[in-house]
Amino acid sequence: MRLCGYWRSTAAYRVRIALALKGLAFDAVPVHLVRDGGEQHSDSYRALNPLALVPTLVVDGKALTQSLAIVEWLEETHPSPPLLPDDAWARARAREIALLVACDIHPLNNLRVLNHLTGRLGVDEAAKLAWYHHWVETGLRALETLLAQEEHRGPYCVGDTPTLADICLVPQLFNARRFGVDLAAFPTLLAVDAACAGLEAFRRAAPAAQADAE
Repeated sequence: MRLCGYWRSTAAYRVRIALALKGLAFDAVPVHLVRDGGEQHSDSYRALNPLALVPTLVVDGKALTQSLAIVEWLEETHPSPPLLPDDAWARARAREIALLVACDIHPLNNLRVLNHLTGRLGVDEAAKLAWYHHWVETGLRALETLLAQEEHRGPYCVGDTPTLADICLVPQLFNARRFGVDLAAFPTLLAVDAACAGLEAFRRAAPAAQADAE
């Protein structure tokens, strides 16, 4: 397996966590999202991923994009240890949390969106940061409420072992810290983040641990 990604990409970070939790070896292929206008825009990379985003997982010559689709494929092809609970309701809850991050928070703070704000739309840095904080904090407040009420919650988002939900939450919190979001209002999320930080798989997948980290 080859994983095309960028050390600071939260979507690629999700896949690295899943691979590490499952103990799967892979070859990391760095795709620099900033250098020379972004290596993701090259013809060779677009041949793998037409949307020019990371990550892309390449297996036996076939490319799979979208982090959640990749994680679900890993779950189906390498089911142990599981990243989704056995209980149907808890399994749906884990997906709900993951989708809240991947569909409702992350798209609005993605690099290409922020670059479009400051580029073509002429938004200044202060306004860009205000945009980022508004949407990330809105999503994190919803997550905090959801997790605080979650009957299945243990040390992790849903239960006593990390799931797809944690795989999405931890990278989003990393991203929030990077842009200076005050996380003090989210004690439940921080507790889950701390529990995940105690696991070797999460530490190995962290951005700073990647060979292309700057």
